[in-house]
Amino acid sequence: MSHKKIVLGVTGGIAAYKSAELTRLLVKAGYQVHVVMTEAATHFVGAVTFQALSGHPVFVDQWDARMPNNMAHIDLTRGAMAVLVAPASADFLAKVAHGHCDDLLSTLVAARTCPLIVAPAMNKQMWENPANQRNVAQLVADGVVIFGPGSGEQACGEVGDGRMLEAEHIFEFFEAGLQPKLLLGRMVLITAGPTFERIDAVRGITNTSSGKMGYAIARAAYEAGAEVILVSGETALPTPVGSRRINVQSAQQMLNAVDNEIATADIFIGVAAVSDYYVLNPSEQKIKKDAHILTLELGPNPDILANITAKPNPPFCVGFAAESENLLEYAEAKRKRKKLPLLAANLVQQAMGREDNELILLDDSGETRLTRAPKLDIARKLIAHIARLYDAEQTAKTEQ
Repeated sequence: MSHKKIVLGVTGGIAAYKSAELTRLLVKAGYQVHVVMTEAATHFVGAVTFQALSGHPVFVDQWDARMPNNMAHIDLTRGAMAVLVAPASADFLAKVAHGHCDDLLSTLVAARTCPLIVAPAMNKQMWENPANQRNVAQLVADGVVIFGPGSGEQACGEVGDGRMLEAEHIFEFFEAGLQPKLLLGRMVLITAGPTFERIDAVRGITNTSSGKMGYAIARAAYEAGAEVILVSGETALPTPVGSRRINVQSAQQMLNAVDNEIATADIFIGVAAVSDYYVLNPSEQKIKKDAHILTLELGPNPDILANITAKPNPPFCVGFAAESENLLEYAEAKRKRKKLPLLAANLVQQAMGREDNELILLDDSGETRLTRAPKLDIARKLIAHIARLYDAEQTAKTEQ
């Protein structure tokens, strides 16, 4: 991770345009990206595009004289973390599966000493072709990592498997592979986002939670090797890679969804900003505006976290406390009241809607401060803290 060098291979296919965005994402994340294109790829995207985005010369020709020893196929992968080929055409997959080396990229792959990752991209008939499927099976047997393909509308106008994953998804899968698998084999159930309590057909009671912290935690848990189920209130955020998402609206719906999944959960993380009250008699129709004061009668919503911790054999439970004042006092009181092994606390005015966050983690050992950083960075640190506490708890249970 100290040098973060990647060789990005680009083969011929219309999906090559996505590789430009993938290059940008990798460079933005601090990787040194060295692009190697096949001659066919240059018919779809120019080498100058990748040179501008990566900041490094782009190589196409196996006999490129820019390498002093004329051994680009050896030198380009030295010190690289991985070779990532996206898009990987059916022809390229066949070459690698059978050890053919007739251009720079295929020769470079054969001579590499680092992992190989491919993101296939082709027409659905090509993907389903028995010869191609045999090649893919051989690549998997040889230890090649395969991202995708995805399913959807293709350049040929057909719909089905074979299209290359979006650049953001490839980037997230790649990043996930680099994280330590602290929760491998565990199932993590997470709630995130706001809840919405209906007043009438168009209005409701909600809050300003964006869901960003919960979604970052879902991604970090997946990166740590966990199976992730995300129970989410209404938000426009895309589903984190690797998560199974269950959409809900009200607090009661969120509780029902959690109850349906909790039996298989090893860890439960309640990040959602759940409404404390719901409207007792919501109107089926839109309430018309008039000159009178509108009075709403509210009832208390169920406490999702308290319901989980009260179960006979609850999972390891993590709560969140978002306060506007007296943060440590209120958060620690909540942790003890709900008998939580871990609670993450922050001030609402310093977190909601922002791209960054800071947390104070409270457990039986005291407090741990996670200083302000992007929410994904905070989420990864939180997951590492959870993994340590969870492992210690499991060890203590086996020793009893």
